[in-house]
Amino acid sequence: MSKTGVLLVNLGSPDSTSVPDVRRYLREFLMDGCVLDTPWLQRFLVVNLFILPFRPAKTAEAYRKIWTTEGSPLVVSSRHLSEAMRQRLPCPVALAMRYQNPSIEQGLRELLAQGVERVFVAPLYPQYALSSTATVNDRAREVLTALAPGMELQTLPPFFDHPLYLDALAKSAEPYLKKDFDHLLFSFHGLPERHLRKTDPTGCHCLAKPDCCAGSHPAHATCYRAQAFKVVSAFAKRHQLPPEKYSIAFQSRLGRDPWLKPYTDLELVTFPNRGVRKLLVMCPAFVADCLETLEEIGLRGRESFLEAGGKELTLIPCLNEHPAWLDALEKILLTHVNTGAD
Repeated sequence: MSKTGVLLVNLGSPDSTSVPDVRRYLREFLMDGCVLDTPWLQRFLVVNLFILPFRPAKTAEAYRKIWTTEGSPLVVSSRHLSEAMRQRLPCPVALAMRYQNPSIEQGLRELLAQGVERVFVAPLYPQYALSSTATVNDRAREVLTALAPGMELQTLPPFFDHPLYLDALAKSAEPYLKKDFDHLLFSFHGLPERHLRKTDPTGCHCLAKPDCCAGSHPAHATCYRAQAFKVVSAFAKRHQLPPEKYSIAFQSRLGRDPWLKPYTDLELVTFPNRGVRKLLVMCPAFVADCLETLEEIGLRGRESFLEAGGKELTLIPCLNEHPAWLDALEKILLTHVNTGAD
């Protein structure tokens, strides 16, 4: 077996909470054609004329509210995760962020310096999306081709339905579900509806009818929405949650185009009128807590819910470095490292 190097990749964060660093991060993120999938010139004008002159200051302030002494929660948690995998896996492991630092190029150079003959890229996203899984894999291939032409690269497929991941997710939330609560909201990061249609290999299934995510269909292999629903269904089954006890929504929409519905921010303010006073929220699109979980849900979302008449909103932490997640990821990665499976 060739010597394999594992590259763990998460989204990324600004290097600091300064406005210039946040602007640099947003520029790289928003200029990615997998994120804003418009023609380059249109994307350039929108980002540089309408977003970057205004948004960085507001985003920097949001980051300041969640920043830790070690840095960005997302990067810190991802670093701890990679350190744990280095101790557990019989091969070199490096960490990279799709945007900013440590970059994918830095991570690949680190692995190449250790003499690897094969690279296994593990995007840390349970569900497939053009703006997460696809862009990580595309960038990794692009950089590796430049650094080591001809070197084998394989990737971790979305693990939304992997029993070990689902068991870890259920285990991590167990203490919160044992307490008194009225409702559990699964808040997934949103996507523009056009992204689902674009990644539909059949070109005619996704969002074509209300129950398009039900059952099994070839389009579900790359359908973020269908995979999100499957995560929720598996979680509810593991904890024997009745249908009226939980629901799903999508957060973080940007721009005026239609995104996946229902929208989390609108759902939060309607719950109190439906008799929900104690609300649990978990965000299974992320394996590490970040701006979208800690600030958007844990701070702004909680404030909106309480102002609407709610009594208590509890954010269930992401998997982060939960022991069950460390065990699950180790076994998932070992399967690929030992077999060379893609």
